[in-house]
Amino acid sequence: MIRNVLLTGASRGIGEAIKKCLITSGGYNIISPKRRELDLCNDLSIKKYIDNLKTNIDILINNAGINNIEYIENVDTMTIQEMITVNLISPIKLIKSLIPDMKKNKFGRIINISSIWGIRSKEKRGLYSAAKFGINGITKALARELGTYNILVNSVCPGYVNTDLTKKNIPQAEQEKILKDIPLGRFAEPVEIAKLVEFLISENNTYITGQSLIIDGGFLS
Repeated sequence: MIRNVLLTGASRGIGEAIKKCLITSGGYNIISPKRRELDLCNDLSIKKYIDNLKTNIDILINNAGINNIEYIENVDTMTIQEMITVNLISPIKLIKSLIPDMKKNKFGRIINISSIWGIRSKEKRGLYSAAKFGINGITKALARELGTYNILVNSVCPGYVNTDLTKKNIPQAEQEKILKDIPLGRFAEPVEIAKLVEFLISENNTYITGQSLIIDGGFLS
């Protein structure tokens, strides 16, 4: 059976790796809208996109996100709104919109791409952590709410991943310091995150739900 997957944020990094991984494994029809098709900052765009979907969605992967690293007193109001909207509110709206069909079909898989900063936090990560702690919370609540319908809901919480965004946000000298705190001695590759997501949405996962799965090479251990 071919499963229909709605994947946000598939143009680069972890999202791109997830898309490639699912294409390679087969069995999935992947719908990965670009921002001009689905603007997560815009309620009307979300409603229009969902209303115009021509197929039922079996699997939702909320991957799109933004991470503004800054001390809280330096963050402007627009950034606050954008960070919370894209990272928390819009994923919840997508879930809300797609749940009725999943319930009717007695099948669903929802993956929220969270972060280790949704498990613990640090300076300059206040807004990001607020959203990611929130997405982990909704994951746990919905796992209990939807389990009776065979809808499994999980968060994936990557640590440091070897992406362009990581390289942009973290200077090389700081990267080298971080590596010393990772037992495996390296950043994750995006494909390693993608393979975990692939397992969680596959027919092989029949009992894992409500979890915030950390994949960080032992960094938080």
